[in-house]
Amino acid sequence: MFDSVALMPTCSTVSVDCAGPVAGWLLVAALVAWATIWLLQPFAARWGLVDHPSHARKDHGHSIPVTGGLGIFFGLVLSPLFFFPTDNPALLGFLAGAGLLMVVGILDDLYDLHWSIRILSQAVAALIMVKLGGVRVEQLGPAFGLDSLALGGLSLPFTVFATVGLINAINMIDGVDGLCGSLVACACLMLAGAAVYAGNLPMAMMALALVGALLGFLAHNFALPWRPRARVFMGNGGSALLGFCIAWISFSLTQNPGHPVSPVLALWLIPIPVLDCLVLIVRRYRAGRSPFAAGRDHVHHFMRDAGFSSASLVLALSALSLVTGLLAALLLLADVPRPALLLGFFIVLGLWFWLSRSPARAVALFAGLRTMVLPASAQLQPTPAPHSSRDKDHPQNAKRRDAA
Repeated sequence: MFDSVALMPTCSTVSVDCAGPVAGWLLVAALVAWATIWLLQPFAARWGLVDHPSHARKDHGHSIPVTGGLGIFFGLVLSPLFFFPTDNPALLGFLAGAGLLMVVGILDDLYDLHWSIRILSQAVAALIMVKLGGVRVEQLGPAFGLDSLALGGLSLPFTVFATVGLINAINMIDGVDGLCGSLVACACLMLAGAAVYAGNLPMAMMALALVGALLGFLAHNFALPWRPRARVFMGNGGSALLGFCIAWISFSLTQNPGHPVSPVLALWLIPIPVLDCLVLIVRRYRAGRSPFAAGRDHVHHFMRDAGFSSASLVLALSALSLVTGLLAALLLLADVPRPALLLGFFIVLGLWFWLSRSPARAVALFAGLRTMVLPASAQLQPTPAPHSSRDKDHPQNAKRRDAA
């Protein structure tokens, strides 16, 4: 079993003495990510790492660098290298898996790799996580209210499947400026809180380092009143890296007998990408389409068509993510049975499937919510709006996005 302390420094309990390393790690990650992205911008066009406005639904007026993922990567991996020795297998396993996904992601941005190569690289990264990092899913009992439900020989394939699924769920939600980074940052903040509560400060520090790296990225990517378009996108490597990190942190927390966090809670900490991805796959399969075919049936499509601006959409979904995660945590503290929370997740899954079966119904709901909660200055007309160029379901991108 993976020992999270092996990945981090000797500060393994929550104390005032650890506040400095935690703050330093987050700050270094943010600064390195921001500076890396800023330094790479002049070279992105020369290297071909740009997204061109080649389709009507790509509403940016000029080529945008896709080097944000590199900033997140260096912001994350340089921070532990500043603080700790690097001669332990767990850290090397993380660097190897994350590095592989970044390399393949960059090659995909450059050469439109076949989907099978991307899936294969994600599976290999998951195997590295298991074999070299010691991170795997072995026990599902607590999710069902049981003392033990060991996966045994199914542990390896289950871990690989879950990791590849998380990577693709994060990749698919990257369709609006700031959305993917904000949702993952919210998830990592809550994972860090869960880790601190469980006494696992090393994993909390890792989650906060990713928050720092994402803040550095979002400074370039988030839509602002004086900058309505992102200056950089994260690219395929960036979204794959985020999914890999969420898998690593979640599995490390929920499968650690010394500092356990309920697997059910992990589901509620990253609900929107997971729910959106699962419903999309089921709906497209039932329609006889490839789960990774082009389409405009993600939650952010419905919200844009309902008149949400990019910024208001991101803020609304981020707030919803925080509320659901915190509510799930409070229910666990109140000794609500874990199977009840798992059932609640599947009820929400079913409700979203029913709602999104009719795009008009989903758009009408979001339009009503927009009118109730947003000031007029944050609203757009509820007409089909152009979408950001990272949208994984652009028809123009169907060839390269048939699997995230």
